Amino acid sequence: MRIVRNHLAALRMLLVFTVLCGLAYPLLVTGVAQAAFPGKADGSRVELDGRVVGSSLIGQDFDLPKKHPGDPDEAAAPDPKWFQPRPSAGGYDPLASGASNLGPNDPDLVATIKERRAAVAAFDGVSPARVPADAVTASGSGLDADISTAYAAEQVDRVAKARGLGTAEVRRLVAAHTHGRPLGFLGEPYVDVVTLNLALAKLG
Repeated sequence: MRIVRNHLAALRMLLVFTVLCGLAYPLLVTGVAQAAFPGKADGSRVELDGRVVGSSLIGQDFDLPKKHPGDPDEAAAPDPKWFQPRPSAGGYDPLASGASNLGPNDPDLVATIKERRAAVAAFDGVSPARVPADAVTASGSGLDADISTAYAAEQVDRVAKARGLGTAEVRRLVAAHTHGRPLGFLGEPYVDVVTLNLALAKLG
């Protein structure tokens, strides 16, 4: 009988802690998050015309439509009307988050960076020496939505020309979407490409 009582006590403990830790605590945390930080709790989603088009935390491609959508080997070309994000090893697929895992001296990575630098320089109409590091290297997650202020500044002339906008107007838009160092001293200022391009889309 003692064994039965012990097992029943253990079962009651299991049920109590399942309710407390598996239901009550998650619901409490979710409720507090929704009340205090509703936007962040819902994934920092961004909307255009009432439709969710992405998240300010996850980068995405801004490419031209493929000429042959059914061809998996056709490479997508970047759209000059949009600010471009940094490269992504997983193609900005949230299910394929990760880096290339290639070391800085790996011949394949060195060759890839050289190719990317030449392509970015030609696309933005600048000297290869001006292309910043984040324009040719992926982040650790491969999903980074942010770029450096240097990379954003490099793209201003190209975006303004492609959209028929004034350079000063586009620069003001970049400045409005530039974030300072977290806590005032961590990292470097950055620009969120997703929200910046959303502001461009709203201009028409």
